[in-house]
Amino acid sequence: ISLSSFLVFLRYQIYYDYPLKTYLEYPIIIAQDVILLFCIMHFSGKTKRAFFYAVLFWGGWHVLTLQKWIIDLAMNLCTFVSAASKLAQLKHLWQTKDSGQASALTWGMSAYTCAVDFFDLCLQYFFSLLVLIRFIIMLILNIWVTATILQYSKTKKTD
Repeated sequence: ISLSSFLVFLRYQIYYDYPLKTYLEYPIIIAQDVILLFCIMHFSGKTKRAFFYAVLFWGGWHVLTLQKWIIDLAMNLCTFVSAASKLAQLKHLWQTKDSGQASALTWGMSAYTCAVDFFDLCLQYFFSLLVLIRFIIMLILNIWVTATILQYSKTKKTD
């Protein structure tokens, strides 16, 4: 799901001709995810399935820009899906009252990335309300998850 969100976000940036420096990190992240997914599929003997998914993503990439409303709707849906996944993580943390394997450092880095992207967007000469709202929502939720993980993390006792 996160790969789909990255693809939609990247396509949204390209579609509206935003400066390359504002989204240059996303193609690298997507390439890493694609290579990782292909390796997983290859070594589990599902190379044909990987090809099917590659064709599906390539087709979806081009469908996004058929109409302006499609790319705008996709961007809104990605924000909703990303927020929903973070809320699901929060719900799990609240129910178990245990951070388990969740990493406060990873979530903190996500919050930091959102904050940097938010301030970078504010300093740029272009302004997209949709992108700004996405960064604000993701920043708040990433900070919230990080704080919850820190609250429920168990301290190790040394004897």
